[in-house]
Amino acid sequence: MISLNEFVNNYDTPNSVVLLEGKRKVKPVDEKRLQELGKLLASSTKHILFRSGNADGSDYFFSKGVADFNPQRLQNIIPYKGHRSRYDLASESIAMDEIDIAQDDEVAYYSKQHKGTNKLVDQYLDGKINRYTIKAAYIIRDTVKVTGYSDLTPATFAFFYDDLDKPKLGGTGHTIRVCEEKNVPYFTQTDWFQWLEK
Repeated sequence: MISLNEFVNNYDTPNSVVLLEGKRKVKPVDEKRLQELGKLLASSTKHILFRSGNADGSDYFFSKGVADFNPQRLQNIIPYKGHRSRYDLASESIAMDEIDIAQDDEVAYYSKQHKGTNKLVDQYLDGKINRYTIKAAYIIRDTVKVTGYSDLTPATFAFFYDDLDKPKLGGTGHTIRVCEEKNVPYFTQTDWFQWLEK
């Protein structure tokens, strides 16, 4: 476990991208903690771009903390244009249906690692968009948040709020596994809660 100062020294550099995300279901007692971490990270750094997925729950609370300090350093990767636009706090949002990722082999490879949607990913990338394949857009979004694409910088670190009783499930689990495969270091609340207690 590194300290906040060590994190800042190692990761607050130009082109550094830090993910802030996790489960939609957040314990009421933890909502303020997620906001506090977002604000602490934003106020303690100068260069980091914070990236999220604009989902309900963790994504929103983390983002609110960053946006309260500086929304210009918050970027959302969203599954389709207009996704939860009412709650979008970022200065920039990139929608999966507005970029050409069909030819990106890395995005396709990691997205298909999610067993529940691997066949839908192929269909989505082939241009078959319907109420079933749109599920793949969420997993592709979760992949792109980590891997980047074209001129979108890959993530350099990630902070997650996971379900510690049933860890690494769903989209959050997929994103964590992509981080692991891409050697992107990350913390869950088991780690970063400690920063808020000091």
